[in-house]
Amino acid sequence: MQRTDRGELRLRAEVGRADVAAVREITAATRFFRADEVDVAAELVEERLARGEASGYHFLFADAGASAAGYACFGPIACTVSSFDLYWIAVHPSFQGQGVGTLLIREAERRVAEMGGTRVYVETSSKAAYASTRAFYDARGYRTEAVLEDFYAPGDGKVIFVRQVG
Repeated sequence: MQRTDRGELRLRAEVGRADVAAVREITAATRFFRADEVDVAAELVEERLARGEASGYHFLFADAGASAAGYACFGPIACTVSSFDLYWIAVHPSFQGQGVGTLLIREAERRVAEMGGTRVYVETSSKAAYASTRAFYDARGYRTEAVLEDFYAPGDGKVIFVRQVG
């Protein structure tokens, strides 16, 4: 178990109804995501609740007491044999810089490998505001695989990272 400034962290993969609100809170609090992106993040939790594993979405939550400190959502990429997407990873600002993100990404990678995955892909924005996000992936062994200019909007490209696992 890992300690943070606010206590011990507990990882869990079970998804409950309260996680819809927790994901909304975490993603909105980061101030990195637009309202429509926050809605998508919450919808993935709802999809998992409705369809279970058939949804293709796997979750990890890092809980500190009664609060969700952060979460990750990942799953197999359709029509591939062993490639997975890390769809979301977000840590509430009050827990950032305490190893929560590293704990989540490493456990997600372990679970991907356990499910037969060999590569994890992550995408993020090329905007300057996302420099710390890109540095996070770089520092954890991800390499930039591609940059798609003006993908999200003019001046906002998509940076695709990959890491071999397993």
